[in-house]
Amino acid sequence: MGCWTSRQTSNLLFLQSFQRVLGFKKMVDRWRNSHARCLWQMTLSQRRNRYATLRMQDTMGQELALANKQLLMVRQAALHQLFEKEHRQYQQELNQMGKAFYVERL
Repeated sequence: MGCWTSRQTSNLLFLQSFQRVLGFKKMVDRWRNSHARCLWQMTLSQRRNRYATLRMQDTMGQELALANKQLLMVRQAALHQLFEKEHRQYQQELNQMGKAFYVERL
């Protein structure tokens, strides 16, 4: 068994060469799979970012609507206080002149 024929040597070299090619193919396949997963993760991340942005815009819109509502309430309260102050001032001026508002009692 110590003597190899040229055919056996040729088969052994072919087998070794085939194994190297197969190993190289596996490495390329792993790289392709990794690359595909990376691209998929990037697109997934972009979609998540897009949805997160939409959610944030929706939240900001709701907060802005609530802030506008609160601002309106504050402005209405300030206007109401101004009218009451002007009414009291006008009442005092009329009292000084000896006049008064007509107030209907129920």
